Amino acid sequence: MNAAVRAVVRMGIYVGAKVYFVHEGYQGMVDGGDNIKEATWESVSSMLQMGGTVIGSARCKDFRMHEGRLKAAHNLVQRGITNLCVIGGDGSLTGANLFRKEWSDLLAELVQQGLIDEEASQKYSALHIVGMVGSIDNDFCGTDMTIGTDSALHRIIEVVDAIMTTAQSHQRTFVLEVMGRHCGYLALVSALACGADWVLIPEMPPEDGWEEKMCQKLSATRSRGSRLNIIIVAEGATDRHGKAITSSIVKDLVVQRLGFDTRVTILGHVQRGGTPSAFDRILASRMGVEAVLALLETTANTPACVVSLCGNQSVRLPLMECVQMTQQVQKAMDEKRFEEAVRLRGRSFENNLKTYKLLAHRKPESELPNSNFNVAVLNVGAPAAGMNAAVRSAVRVGISEGHKMFAVSDGFEGFYKGQIKEIKWADVGGWTGQGGSLLGTKRTLPAKHIDKIAEQMRKYNINALLVIGGFEALECLLQLYEARSSYEEFCIPLCMLPATISNNVPGTNLSIGADTALNAIVETCDRIKQSASGTKHRVFIIETMGGYCGYLASVGGLAAGADAAYIFEEPFDIRELQSNVEHLTEKMKTSIQRGLVLRNENSNENYTTDFIYQLYSEEGKGVFDCRKNVLGHMQQGGAPSPFDRNFGTKIAAKAMQWISKKLNESYRKDEGRVFANTEDSACLLGMRRRALVFQPVVQLRDETDFVHRIPKEQWWLKLRPLMKILAKYKTSYDISDSGQLEHVVLNGPKESEAMAAI
Repeated sequence: MNAAVRAVVRMGIYVGAKVYFVHEGYQGMVDGGDNIKEATWESVSSMLQMGGTVIGSARCKDFRMHEGRLKAAHNLVQRGITNLCVIGGDGSLTGANLFRKEWSDLLAELVQQGLIDEEASQKYSALHIVGMVGSIDNDFCGTDMTIGTDSALHRIIEVVDAIMTTAQSHQRTFVLEVMGRHCGYLALVSALACGADWVLIPEMPPEDGWEEKMCQKLSATRSRGSRLNIIIVAEGATDRHGKAITSSIVKDLVVQRLGFDTRVTILGHVQRGGTPSAFDRILASRMGVEAVLALLETTANTPACVVSLCGNQSVRLPLMECVQMTQQVQKAMDEKRFEEAVRLRGRSFENNLKTYKLLAHRKPESELPNSNFNVAVLNVGAPAAGMNAAVRSAVRVGISEGHKMFAVSDGFEGFYKGQIKEIKWADVGGWTGQGGSLLGTKRTLPAKHIDKIAEQMRKYNINALLVIGGFEALECLLQLYEARSSYEEFCIPLCMLPATISNNVPGTNLSIGADTALNAIVETCDRIKQSASGTKHRVFIIETMGGYCGYLASVGGLAAGADAAYIFEEPFDIRELQSNVEHLTEKMKTSIQRGLVLRNENSNENYTTDFIYQLYSEEGKGVFDCRKNVLGHMQQGGAPSPFDRNFGTKIAAKAMQWISKKLNESYRKDEGRVFANTEDSACLLGMRRRALVFQPVVQLRDETDFVHRIPKEQWWLKLRPLMKILAKYKTSYDISDSGQLEHVVLNGPKESEAMAAI
């Protein structure tokens, strides 16, 4: 929430508005006085890394009463506030909309009581509101993710990872209760991200007789050599008859029927606390800026809107439509229309549930189809967190589809050396939370050893190939595609999943591993900034990885509150460096004590990290001193973030289903073999805006700068002006890709009148 508050304050000030804090939520608005204070640029400094909300939040009975809303209206009119930005759940947003509808009647009543004059009533005749959803449950329809959800998932996964080591040591079963009284999103996604054996959620209660099925599943897992079981229960879980299923009920059931050593962990408010994740900071910052723009464009006839995230885009949606749809989910659950409740939760929730069912419930051998197809999976390029989750998902979905799955060690180098072996369901147990690449990965391209690779393809009768990796993986697929004319062994379905911390693969907005690397950068920046707390003014120069791609430096800079981020894609010269130093010097003369400058490793061969450090040190003498830090390979390590585990799991499952479809389409019965040589049989599966799309790798050639190993167009460059605005630079912000707007004039006539309050 603090990142959203910061973005609204700074964007509001940037466009010439007067911005106010309303402390303690609606209670502060009703009580007035010092609860409503003007905000300054400096008052939101160092807020990004703080959990909770600095301006406070409170449930307010007074605001539900007419008298309370009348007092709130009086307090706002006294300060000339006619724009409200509300960050909260559906209750808070519904209250705001009611307030907006009653506004003119409230003003008339205030005039009647002699508390305001007719002129004030005319001047402040309309109240405009915009909402942002802050809820860890992700229970609001219309947005893919609410502010706080990703951070809550981080807390859950940290606990699960810690518990797994204990459970494996002692051969234990753990029952984990997570928040979600009416929504099972946290339970479902954390179950998917940690490979839980069983999950219980309110939207899809288990069928009658679930107790027996769950116990069978747990004992089958143990009999295959697993030393632990994890069951995740949402706090609002019930059975089909509405009877609550609590964590203690589940524990007693396991102990009585199986005699397993079982422990319960109730996470409670731990999930709400802690430092916000990189994803949440970026989401909230984008939403905050979009909210201010929405208020600037609002007219008396514009319905109240909520700023949402759809795919990778900020959009504005009618507030009450979203609230009504959210209420419909609860109604469907109350009326036991569970399939509809899942559908109303949205496409993302539905896909998560399908993927979980696909991966968690292994059918007996006798029930599995037998496709007679062999599919190989391998990692290529540098390691990226989430690769193992993708391999696990691919192997298990492949086995469910009836294929024989083969794992190749050490990429194409291992391939030509024959390091290929069959991989079974149980072999990938516990892989989701493992960092790096358990299969091993190398940068070796296949062209040099193409004949040996073809020989191994014949030897193991490989009918399809799934390659998980970064830019090298794309080059590998292109080389295999080219080799089809000489080697029929490569005339098979070929699919690539983008996995690289650099996020430099064309054809996708996001790659597996980039989110984990961003979190590592942001966490380190937080610690580095904190190290200067209480000392004199200090500027930190930090070098990030990414090759020639500036994604990590730019998006990491936005999430960490950087003052500048130097990247290859936006050439800079000595004049810009000098301007940045002067800008920081001016800021340091105020109450701001710390500066943060990020530099992508290959941003410029002459303006090195050392050069920039020395320049800032020299020019800042007497005002601030400098420190530098090269983050290096720590960005590639660590346990994968919930996002990367979930993303890797989902796209690998989708890729395997595509491979199965292509295998069936390209199988030639008369010859008894697979033959696929069309462009669309060698694809990259990437995220484009709101959808996962299969794109022929040949068609991606034109979108690629092969010299610098980056896409020619990169969506995240549009976020760079945001970072500059929030760091107090004068710049223009093109929002043609955000919201439902085509343009906005930031220097228009509304600017001087604009007033925004949180």
